[in-house]
Amino acid sequence: MNIVDLHVHSNKSDGSMKPSELVGLAVKKGISAFALTDHDTTEGIAEAANAASEYNRRLSNGEIGPLPNGQSPIPLEVIPGIEFSTEYKKKDIHIVGLYINYEASFFKEKIRAFVDARTIRNKKMCENLQEAGIDISYEKLQETFPGSVITRGHYAKYLFNHGYVKTMPDAFERYVGDHTKYFVPREKVTPSQAVQLIRKAKGFPVLAHPPLYHMSNGDLDTLVKSLADDGLLGIEAIYSTYQQSDERQMRSLANKYGLCISGGSDFHGGTTPGLELATGYGKLRVPEDVLLRIKTALEQANQNENLEKHL
Repeated sequence: MNIVDLHVHSNKSDGSMKPSELVGLAVKKGISAFALTDHDTTEGIAEAANAASEYNRRLSNGEIGPLPNGQSPIPLEVIPGIEFSTEYKKKDIHIVGLYINYEASFFKEKIRAFVDARTIRNKKMCENLQEAGIDISYEKLQETFPGSVITRGHYAKYLFNHGYVKTMPDAFERYVGDHTKYFVPREKVTPSQAVQLIRKAKGFPVLAHPPLYHMSNGDLDTLVKSLADDGLLGIEAIYSTYQQSDERQMRSLANKYGLCISGGSDFHGGTTPGLELATGYGKLRVPEDVLLRIKTALEQANQNENLEKHL
């Protein structure tokens, strides 16, 4: 059985690899599909899709030889996706969208609004850090990370590379974490709004890595029930840092509310050393069956919506 990775980041948000480089890595790993789910942006999808298309063309023409491990190469699917940062009861909740129609005009307009909100926040954070004696500006961040949606991960890299901190975690602890005096929150959508936006774009909304939110079982159950009513179709039940108990709980929640399970590494490249595409910290495995069920559920959801519009 082939494996997939439904949660991957490029340098268009806070990953370190270009979208086309992710395609090359996926080919070497021998996975059959990965979802590019950058934070609040779809800028890398076309590049990744084009690279995968070229690879698949060469594969079908017999131009691709065996992989380094001796296995035969297989076709690769790049799934257009996104990861929205939302807020719920003062917690940062992430909603992943798979198979989104990212070219839809309404979707592009919404993404632009998210980017504008980030820009306002980032300029204010730079001002705060300047008052702490740090030589930083929003323009310098853009020059250092061209073409990226600037996140706190970029701040951490900048501070580390310029010698202001000894480690990336230290940057979050001292300068850019939620509880530091330099942090500036940005206006965020709610999880419900993100789910509805993804469904409007004919996508498959997934509640990403719920155990990382450290919610009580009751609060998490309430959130999942509410989002299921809004159109949530999946829960990330397989994830790089999960314990077995976490996966069991997520599978149980999915079953309770009739949701599909999803899974992914949350790969960021060099930003998260030791965490690999498709395999996480070594034990991750998302079977292709997971993706096949997602495709079936999404097709059914879209058919049901179309039917309701004609009733």
